[in-house]
Amino acid sequence: MTLFKRSAQELQAAIHNGELTIVELTKEAFARIEKLDDSVKAFLTLNKEAALTQAEEMDKVPMAERGPLFGLPIGIKDNIVTEGIETTCASKMLEGFMPIYDATVMEKIKAAGMIIIGKINMDEFAMGSSNENSAFKTTTNPWNSAHVPGGSSGGSAAAVAAGEVPFALGSDTGGSIRQPAAYCGVVGMKPTYGRVSRSGLVAFASSLDQIGPITNNVADNAALLEVIAGLDAKDSTSANVEVAKYTEALTNDIKGLRVAVPKEFLGEGVGEAAKKSVEEAIEVLKSLGATVEEVSLPHSKYALAAYYILSSSEASSNLSRFDGIRYGYRTENAKNLLELYTKSRAEGFGDEVKLRIMLGTYSLSAGSYDAYYKKAQQVRTLIKEDYDKVFENFDVIIGPTTPTPAFKIGENVDDPLTMYANDILTIPMNLAGVPAISIPCGFEAGLPLGLQIIGKHFDEATIYRTAHAFEQATAFHKQKPQMWEGN
Repeated sequence: MTLFKRSAQELQAAIHNGELTIVELTKEAFARIEKLDDSVKAFLTLNKEAALTQAEEMDKVPMAERGPLFGLPIGIKDNIVTEGIETTCASKMLEGFMPIYDATVMEKIKAAGMIIIGKINMDEFAMGSSNENSAFKTTTNPWNSAHVPGGSSGGSAAAVAAGEVPFALGSDTGGSIRQPAAYCGVVGMKPTYGRVSRSGLVAFASSLDQIGPITNNVADNAALLEVIAGLDAKDSTSANVEVAKYTEALTNDIKGLRVAVPKEFLGEGVGEAAKKSVEEAIEVLKSLGATVEEVSLPHSKYALAAYYILSSSEASSNLSRFDGIRYGYRTENAKNLLELYTKSRAEGFGDEVKLRIMLGTYSLSAGSYDAYYKKAQQVRTLIKEDYDKVFENFDVIIGPTTPTPAFKIGENVDDPLTMYANDILTIPMNLAGVPAISIPCGFEAGLPLGLQIIGKHFDEATIYRTAHAFEQATAFHKQKPQMWEGN
């Protein structure tokens, strides 16, 4: 059984006791990737030589100078800039791009002493819900390789679920951490907007994007968020709010916790298995001393439409920098400047990215701005007010992360509306800017289902407390894909 079935705390204990070295732990990650990644297809770039050299040096560091995640391996979604390691956003447009600086989260990861194993596959420029939009490969779900791992952080969730790495970073614009975490049976947190610096995250939709951790258990997730959270002078949207000791919130005591269950989250379109798993989770929370009441978030039904207008509008603006001039892909078939722009973008971007750029450009055009973009912003405000109102009387909101388990690869690829609807339960939190986590809570036909726990702005600690109490009272997080057995 892989070493990565152990928690971070257990791995550190093994290192401190001399049972393991950091080099051995690092070699375990690369051995797992070599054995399994031809099937999982999670990694785009490996950092093997530098990682093993770093591990050798870290084994020499005195135990007293090591933090809780020191020497532990991590994979990084390929839209997070990493100095000296190719960063492509899974796009032909950025193939071969070697950054000369680190994203702020990477500086924090390195300061914590974590070992960077490599860059992980994703939907191109984080646009997608299945990982089928990568320009390079389609990541598969470790529970069943015929199914998608979710997206856009599907590669990060699959790498953790397969036991290739115990930690990964993803990004979440409309559910891109939580949805793949649910599909792959792991823990994924979207922090409050502004909690984690976006400096060095290649922008999709700047008012929605957030970097967050993906792990096998809640305690590891809390520990990683402690490392990457905090104010950053390089990001004007980074919030000057004190970062709590999230690991200290894991008390298993949720007596008196006030839990809201929106009726919209269990309504039409949500599968019976997903509903049942949430209903059973409610009973678990009640048995632990929480009180649960049904509420309404009446504007949730407009979230999907508002999100795709707003996110596509911001993408249209953000991706205008990729023009074949300054960096990135450049066509070889241009006869003039206009052709250089148009052909570079036509050849460098994939179909989904082009679709969203066109939708966003149309929404921002003079004749459509008031009817679409402005209206979507007004709806966004109403959605945020819905959450504010519920949180006046409740500590957390819960519901399913996704309406169904992971669908088959290719099943929805020609049906964008169905594909977009897979994020219907995760999008409202990005519009409202509130934090939310997905944790395993059940199975359907051998595929995982996720429980989503949503909290107040900057109250990730209460989310972690609730998630950890549920996790410790159940055994869903202990179940692993078959590929773990004997590997």
